[in-house]
Amino acid sequence: METLEFEIKINATPEKIWTVLWDDMSYRQWTSAFSKGSFYVGTWDEDSIIKFFDPNNNGMYSRVLKNDPNKEMTFLHLGEIYDGVETPQDWGDATESYILEETEEETILKATIKSSPEFKDFFEEKFPAALQNVKNLAENQL
Repeated sequence: METLEFEIKINATPEKIWTVLWDDMSYRQWTSAFSKGSFYVGTWDEDSIIKFFDPNNNGMYSRVLKNDPNKEMTFLHLGEIYDGVETPQDWGDATESYILEETEEETILKATIKSSPEFKDFFEEKFPAALQNVKNLAENQL
């Protein structure tokens, strides 16, 4: 596993950014950087299973390890979903975390992913665009 880290400064409150990240409609908008038509099924409650899908209903499922509102969300990726069938994967500690740190001027959104080498290029290409989408949505919301 390799740890990949991405961060962006956003001129918005942690509460506004949190809403952009995890509200159904805005989630679909910012995650379009990974796959247009992305959506989730489930809840963000700690220890719950959440499923992430592309428009073809393929994706992955994860356990919510931590949900500290307006501060941190962490998932443990458990497996893949193809044609509605869940297939567990031995990804070890394949986690994905979103951490919000408020400063006097702005909020810093940090995303940390523990990834296998096969996904590294994908994340390095897509994550900066996804975080830029979050920034645009958070700064332009009324």
